[in-house]
Amino acid sequence: MFHTRSSSSELIRHAGLSYFPLAFIARLPFAMMVVGVLTLVVAERGSVTLGGLNSAAAGIGTALAGPLLGAASDRLGQRRVLVPVGLVNATLLGAFPFVVASSTPALALLAMSVLIGASAPQIAPMSRTRLVAIIKRSVQRNRRERVLNGTMAYESAADETVFIVGPFLVGLLATAVAPWLAIAGASALTFVFVTWFALHPTGRLHPGAQDARHEQAPARELARFPLVTVVTGTLGIGLFFGATLTSLTGFLAADGSGDRAGLLYGVMGIGSAALALGSAAFPERFSLRARWLVFGSLMLAAAIAYAIARSELTLIVALAVLGCGIGPTLVSQYSLAAKFSPIGRSATTMTMLGSAVVVGQAVSSAVTGVVVDRLGSGTGLAVPAIAAAFVVAAGVAHAVATPRVHAGPTPDPDRRPEPVSS
Repeated sequence: MFHTRSSSSELIRHAGLSYFPLAFIARLPFAMMVVGVLTLVVAERGSVTLGGLNSAAAGIGTALAGPLLGAASDRLGQRRVLVPVGLVNATLLGAFPFVVASSTPALALLAMSVLIGASAPQIAPMSRTRLVAIIKRSVQRNRRERVLNGTMAYESAADETVFIVGPFLVGLLATAVAPWLAIAGASALTFVFVTWFALHPTGRLHPGAQDARHEQAPARELARFPLVTVVTGTLGIGLFFGATLTSLTGFLAADGSGDRAGLLYGVMGIGSAALALGSAAFPERFSLRARWLVFGSLMLAAAIAYAIARSELTLIVALAVLGCGIGPTLVSQYSLAAKFSPIGRSATTMTMLGSAVVVGQAVSSAVTGVVVDRLGSGTGLAVPAIAAAFVVAAGVAHAVATPRVHAGPTPDPDRRPEPVSS
């Protein structure tokens, strides 16, 4: 998984055999949240518009609070943040089906959705932060770069899989039992697995708190343009996820088979996860920003084919190719984020990227739903191409902003990122 058996064994030994399945399951509720809120509100209130607004509200809550939770983790440690936040989020998710089923006004429902998003534990960026800390402490310097790149590849593949499996689970539970079960299941998963993840021994190993005791870059460094372009790129990935799932659902629903959208959507996840893992084997001369541009362009080309598809077979082919573009693109973005993260701000940086994906998914789901309702399902299929173009544009902006920075090997995580003018 991490390119060298000895290095991967060393990382697994320090993290523990239970860590990787635990971190995978613990991030599922985060991927289920946006689609689960949308599905439940539409089913109970009968309004696609209200469902889309609540889905977007959850994303806004994540955008507002996610980076703040990351900053708190950098300063206080993950355990002190994840345990109370996870319990609050599990409680809100558990209460949400009752609130939706009651006569609660729409405005209050929106406020609760914002709170659900704001309290969502972002396990993926926290996991990346922990693994980077383990690599810094346990892997020899001459092997650190390769293990770090492989770790980012695995984490991105896990994210890809989760963002496919999460909506699939929501659709499966909603179809087989009832829409409220998906939210209730997310609540139970949060209560058990997020708490377990928070209390895992690796929760004591994160670079933020250690760096903060010595030196922590000022918060303004998070707004440096190279890092902002990376966050913008992950926002585009989120926009793409939301647009693709919603447009696919709308297209299939026109023929009465909208419940099959999760299955077709899963086709995209196969190539995405495989190529994300495989990107660890790319040669160093194939730089990170070049990978972003190459695979982002592949994404865009496949999205254009998806936009003009009018049969299920052509949609499946386009989705399969799309997956091959998304995985390496996301890996490149997270690796670049690790490179440009200000010292002592690792959790904050990774949380910014995680928030961007969820915000993009929520907003795009709502907008694409409106497009499908007002302009038709065929028009809705064009929205993912716009999102893919956004991803490529962000990649171009990043390449222009870092013309003299070698974007291939990821530098030592202990060092401050190189200035753009170096």
